Amino acid sequence: MNTTYNIMIVIAHPDDAEFGAAGSVAQWTAEGKSVVYVVCTNGDKGTSDRTMSPQELSRIRQEEQRNAARVLGVGDVVFLDMVDQQLEETPAFREAIVRLIRRFKPEIVLSSDPYRRYVWHRDHRIVGQVVMDALFPYARDHMAYPDMLDEGLEPHKVKEVLFFGTEAVNHHIDISNTFSLKLSALECHASQVKEFKVADMETWLKKRCQRMAEGSEYTLAEAFHRVRMPD
Repeated sequence: MNTTYNIMIVIAHPDDAEFGAAGSVAQWTAEGKSVVYVVCTNGDKGTSDRTMSPQELSRIRQEEQRNAARVLGVGDVVFLDMVDQQLEETPAFREAIVRLIRRFKPEIVLSSDPYRRYVWHRDHRIVGQVVMDALFPYARDHMAYPDMLDEGLEPHKVKEVLFFGTEAVNHHIDISNTFSLKLSALECHASQVKEFKVADMETWLKKRCQRMAEGSEYTLAEAFHRVRMPD
């Protein structure tokens, strides 16, 4: 039986959701909304530790992601287990995302902005583009992937998309009341946080959220490019 979630967050790596949207996620779950994470890669490249094996790093990062999700009240975490730094815009990848959209039937989908210029992780660009293409038109059209109909995966129209990491901000979410949960969730990603070599994580994160709040009425915010999907 299909499970309906209000919000689906599709990310390239463990920790992307916490950096981009954890304060918003904490607010949504506190309001009783259901959130599901889809983590596309296994995160097996994100370390400067030359003694770490890819297999062990992948295990650690999945555990960290599950812990962060629990802090935020996320209902489910799906790992696609693709190789870090090797995401490609393929029919198989798009089909996998369409399948999950039809399975979870979210009202809102979040992902990384595929149109950010210059310095941006390639996996972030790829996953954002695949998500946008999966949403429109493939997830909504019954003649796309007709075999899914036999599995009970009916077409689904998402209402809106929020892209984080964007240079074209047109939407802010106030996280003044959930900043501490964002910090706690981010600190679950210990293997990644240490790579930033930040002495005071709370101060660093607060300044980041203050910058994201610029142009809004909020003190601390997360910033997105919001796309309203056609009916």
